Amino acid sequence: MDFLTLFLIYLCFVLTAIALLCICSGRKEGFLARSANGASQVLSFIIPTQLQRVTQRALHRLFHTRSCLFVVLHIALQAAVYGEYTWEVFVYCWELQFHLLFLLLPYLLLAGNMGCFILCSRANPGVITKSNHASLVKIYEYDGVLFQKGIVCPTCNMEKPARSKHCRFCNTCVHRFDHHCVWVNNCIGAFNAKYFFLYLFTLTAMAATIAIITAAFLIQVVLLSNMMHGSYVDDQGQEHAVEILFLIQHLFLTFPRIVFMLGFVILLTLVLGAYCCFSLYLALTNQTSNEWCKSRRYGCSHHLTLQPHDRQVVYENIYSRGVWMNLKEIFKPPSALERKKKT
Repeated sequence: MDFLTLFLIYLCFVLTAIALLCICSGRKEGFLARSANGASQVLSFIIPTQLQRVTQRALHRLFHTRSCLFVVLHIALQAAVYGEYTWEVFVYCWELQFHLLFLLLPYLLLAGNMGCFILCSRANPGVITKSNHASLVKIYEYDGVLFQKGIVCPTCNMEKPARSKHCRFCNTCVHRFDHHCVWVNNCIGAFNAKYFFLYLFTLTAMAATIAIITAAFLIQVVLLSNMMHGSYVDDQGQEHAVEILFLIQHLFLTFPRIVFMLGFVILLTLVLGAYCCFSLYLALTNQTSNEWCKSRRYGCSHHLTLQPHDRQVVYENIYSRGVWMNLKEIFKPPSALERKKKT
């Protein structure tokens, strides 16, 4: 393999690992966090102290401060995938007379995705300030379990409205806080949740479309070469019919970058698709990622009751108002005036 192939393989593996880590970063005590802590304890006996300090500072700056690094990685990843798709897959498919609109679909999705990306990263997610605090505190009522009245943010020195949270990356409290997304370098809150949902959906559609077109191209190559009806001779001189494993090896040796890109975008489609389904579930049930993680500490019930201190508190999502109204709330966040009319 040439240097570019090896570099793309290494880049895709690294970015896939980072993507998986960032998707799961909303859970403070998740599996990845516990694994990282365990690994750091083991490596502390091997790595010199000075190097440990430098690594900790670098990781803290990377994962606990607002940075444009992941935006650059995001653009680099898209450029690598679309560069490979344009210069090889698109050209080959055009020669095989694939429909032009089918081949241009990834570019149309890319345009929509970049628009949603810009809107999501540049929009105000719902930063709570002294000027809008009085109106935002009236929008949602306190459920008495996840959000309790009278809790003051020690950093912002303001009472936290229900469904808000202080973001340690941006150092601000955000209305209807969902999570901080390092890929868009912004918090996801009440006022940009719709852009993030569309950004995630178009990103998943992009990966799936490129995977389908690339797979269709490789299948067409196999069919045109009539390879499935052929045979090969192994190292012992025995003749065998062509099998799937041999076919994959042959395609990888013939089109190494294309086959690896196909594997990468398939993996990306599965990961993003699962996350997209989870985000849709949260939208339809009127929950945020922050609320979903916090609610795992409590049981689920259809009735919220304030129980004595010696008994377990039962949590119910009081913000859900039906599937249609929950989905509508994502694209049109309620104001204090609308809440007042409904009550």
